[in-house]
Amino acid sequence: MKKIESICVYCGSSSGVDTSFEAAARQLGKSMAERGIRLVYGGGTHGLMGAVAGGVMEHGGKVTGIIPDFLMRHERSPDAMDQLDDFIVTQDMHTRKQLMFERADAFITLPGGIGTLEEVVEMITWGQLDRHNKPIAFANLNGFWNPFITLIDHMAEGGFLHSQNKIKPLFIDDIDAVVPAIIDEAASRKPVAV
Repeated sequence: MKKIESICVYCGSSSGVDTSFEAAARQLGKSMAERGIRLVYGGGTHGLMGAVAGGVMEHGGKVTGIIPDFLMRHERSPDAMDQLDDFIVTQDMHTRKQLMFERADAFITLPGGIGTLEEVVEMITWGQLDRHNKPIAFANLNGFWNPFITLIDHMAEGGFLHSQNKIKPLFIDDIDAVVPAIIDEAASRKPVAV
């Protein structure tokens, strides 16, 4: 697989109740910027979205924000419109997700809600259907994603994950290990022809 030049980060538009999540999001942004990896994300300025973007920009990194028009007033501060070096407004969520997929070489998921889960599950599904072979990692901060791991195991035990060997997401507890793990995983994969 080619070198990782951009990573799409899925995460909450709020910070959640665990105050360590926001610091971890900033640290992830710093880790990406220090390696020259562009952030592709949902374009929000609040919560973990704003924290990871801030971490990248504070350390001289590049950021692509992609947001549907109807979320502009909910997830973005009006005074923050010009801070990103690449900002795209789409008409709908489907276009947003497709552009995020196209512009990313890998995916990282921080804690978040239903929207965060939906976005990363779609990427796992596309991988299982041979639409891509891009690495996917979950930053399993303080065990946040443990219930999801249990659900995946339950699906496998029930015989519903017939192609689970095609793409296996990484679950990583240490935020500093996430980007290196993505880079290592990418080096071991061959691209998928779609």
